[in-house]
This record gives sequence, C-alpha cells and structure tokens, in this order.
Amino acid sequence: MSQTIYLTKEKRKELEEELNVLTTKGRAEIARKIGEARSHGDLSENADYDAAKDEQGLLELKINKISRVLANSQVIDTSEFPDDKVYILSKVKVKNIKINKIFDYFMVSDAEADFMEDKISIESPLGKALLGKMVGDTVEVNLPTGMQAYEILEINK
Repeated sequence: MSQTIYLTKEKRKELEEELNVLTTKGRAEIARKIGEARSHGDLSENADYDAAKDEQGLLELKINKISRVLANSQVIDTSEFPDDKVYILSKVKVKNIKINKIFDYFMVSDAEADFMEDKISIESPLGKALLGKMVGDTVEVNLPTGMQAYEILEINK
C-alpha cells in the first residue's frame, strides 16, 4: 500500500500536463529516433540505436514515476485546517534564534518540496518539527548544521 501524496491543485495539474506531453510527444519522438537508428543497419553495433533505447528507458521511468505520484495523490483543501496551527500548505514565518534571522516557508509534500523556492517538505526534520505548532512556539531541530531553534512568528494559508 502506497503512502498518500498531498498536492496542491496547481502541482497536480502541472504533473498531469507533463505526463500528457511525455506519453504523447515524448514517446512519439523516441519511436522516431529508434526507427531512424534501425534504418542504419546492424543493431548490434549501432550507438544511435543503443542511445535511443536508453532514452526510451529513462522516459518510461519518468512516466511511471509521475503516474505513481498521481495515482497516490490527493488534492488538499486548506479550508479544512484551523488557522492557528501549522499544517501542510501553511505559510510559516519563523526566526532562527541562533542567527537571529527570519525565514518564510511554505509547507508542502515531498513531491512539491523545493528549498530554492522556500517550499519545505512536511517530512523534513524542520517540517516535522513545525507541524501542529502555534505562533509563539519554539521548536528545536537537529539539522546538518547542528541543533537549531526556531520561533514561530506567523502562520498563514
């Protein structure tokens, strides 16, 4: 049994569109490349054919991965969550007490996590520590940089 993957409506739509492109245009392009490589003769020593088959394998892996994510995903409605606690899809403003710096994070699933966009997974150490907490709470997290303490300053949807 697979674990439920929580997605925003936007991320689900993005994945559906990507899957559509990969299964139509992507597969057609690979088939064209394989056909062209086959026309070059002996397949046992045909580097173009081998490369196209490898590319086909990678494409099918990506299609399979996206299909699994979509099959196990659930779009979430934040209106179901209270406003006073950190949940998935909460926007959280925290202060790192050690360095006295403020950070804004968007709490998302692993499938949507992107540290460069300040989207942190609810499965990450910091994400797990923040879940269910309220404004004014302090959480301590063991990160690669050592133990860090964060004070929750603000929670938004």
